Amino acid sequence: MKKLIINADDFGYSAGVNYGIIEAHKEGVLTSTTMMANMPGFEQALNLHEQYPDLGIGIHLALTTGKPVLSNLKTIIDVDGNFRNQAYYKGSFIIDEQEIYDEWKAQIEKILATGIKPTHVDTHHHANLFGDFNAIYLKLADEYHLPVRNNFTNTDSNRRTTDGFIYTMETVIQSSETLEKVFEEYNSVELMCHPAFIDKFLLNHSSYTYPRTEELELLTHPRIKTLFSNHKTIELTTFESI
Repeated sequence: MKKLIINADDFGYSAGVNYGIIEAHKEGVLTSTTMMANMPGFEQALNLHEQYPDLGIGIHLALTTGKPVLSNLKTIIDVDGNFRNQAYYKGSFIIDEQEIYDEWKAQIEKILATGIKPTHVDTHHHANLFGDFNAIYLKLADEYHLPVRNNFTNTDSNRRTTDGFIYTMETVIQSSETLEKVFEEYNSVELMCHPAFIDKFLLNHSSYTYPRTEELELLTHPRIKTLFSNHKTIELTTFESI
């Protein structure tokens, strides 16, 4: 069987995001999500996870949104103590990469301390692709023996990840034909998505808002659910099967 992981980023971002992710799992085809340890909805996400243990939970490492878990940082935060905006990393920048390692490790440890056994790890805003940060990301993945999102050129045949990674979910699950075309090239694929109900915190802090509701509608639509329930060669799964 071909393996498809439909993963929602941002679990723990806010109440609206949390409820949207749970709705996409409970009433739709979402199989996996990645949790943010540093955001206001973290505790609520933990409670929801206890109610829906079949939803795979990974770790969504943050560097560009919210406040860090650690308090002794200097180069990756702004004057108010928040993470620097992702635009900061688009040009030349100077930061202490040890701070990134320490902060990301602290985020992983915070989630592990809850008793969650994470299925994999990825990064918010694909922050592992900034500068040389992918080396830090992979070092931590190896330390904790975690599979990773395949959003980079993978040259390590022993690394646990999917064969393919796609961030345009809508173009893939429109029909059986578009779905099967993806799997002509891959045996395992992760589809990234961001379903949510919109709340005030999301409106005030994210540039990606209304499309999240459309993603939620797509993931829970009866036609999409029928598409997967009738498919004989593609199974919905989590990173645990990779």
